[in-house]
Amino acid sequence: MSDLNSSPTFAQLLQQFFMVRLIRQRNASPRTVAAYRDTMRLLLQFTEQRLHRRPDRLELSDIDAPLVLQFLDHLEVARHNSIRSRNLRLAAIRSFLHYAASRVPESLGTIQQVLAIPMKRYERPLVRFLSREEICALLDAPNPNTWCGQRDRVMLATLYNTGARVSELIGIRVGDVELDRSPSVRLHGKGRKERAVPLWRSTASQIRLWLRQIGASPGQWLFPNRSGGPMTRTGITDRLNLAYEAAATHCVGLKGRRISPHLVRHATAMHLLQAGVDLTVIALWLGHENPATTHMYIEADLAMKERALSTLQLPHSRQHRYKPTDRVLQFLEGL
Repeated sequence: MSDLNSSPTFAQLLQQFFMVRLIRQRNASPRTVAAYRDTMRLLLQFTEQRLHRRPDRLELSDIDAPLVLQFLDHLEVARHNSIRSRNLRLAAIRSFLHYAASRVPESLGTIQQVLAIPMKRYERPLVRFLSREEICALLDAPNPNTWCGQRDRVMLATLYNTGARVSELIGIRVGDVELDRSPSVRLHGKGRKERAVPLWRSTASQIRLWLRQIGASPGQWLFPNRSGGPMTRTGITDRLNLAYEAAATHCVGLKGRRISPHLVRHATAMHLLQAGVDLTVIALWLGHENPATTHMYIEADLAMKERALSTLQLPHSRQHRYKPTDRVLQFLEGL
């Protein structure tokens, strides 16, 4: 019989972290659980290769700072993960070790060394987006004479109208759409957060016609595949690329562009911003938990910056170059 006061094994800690901390206590979404699961699976596979020890034989002390740093380097070099993906993996490991520290306080020294590993900084490129002309060409591209083409036209119009993430677009059911007084659609966002997004009249009209054609019940997917099930990320991306290939033949601005569903989401945000919609409203529209995330669209809007620049007067004061008067300051100035 095991000692009730003994510390849990690494395997027990890992199981308790998922079943107790994530699922029962935090009620984490399935996507969050899956992301953490994938991180720990990669870490255990890497650890087995390095330490030649099966995962069920590992101890918490084996997951030390040097090993985690080697794992992070492995992600970037061998698996070609981006820095952002590397940081997300580190965040999952940190979350597990925070829980482990509360259960096994005697390992706090080793855990703190891992928790001290910083997130890696990375360059944030300006947001790319499509112009209104390019969006119109894309929305008109699917063939209206086929079932898939009709679905794609409504689907892409809804994607642009709502600025939905792919997972949110996939998850829309017929019962999530309100087409009576104030047309809107309910999106199921990240972390089980729901939001209602208004529909333009043109989008609502397209959805009405689409619903008449498929004769859908409230529980049915709004944009089903051929077999009636939900579409996949790959499926939506493929349909968008087909529309892009057709639109690029007559829209010069689209030629040579890399198209993705998220690029359409960026276009929605930029066009709302350019139309004068307040940034906080755009954040609610897109489902940004932190409104600061929406600021990247201001940074990408060159026309807005040019308008701001035109309101300023060029200063007429003479510019004087600073000259350090101390050797230490001269050294620092030369760096």
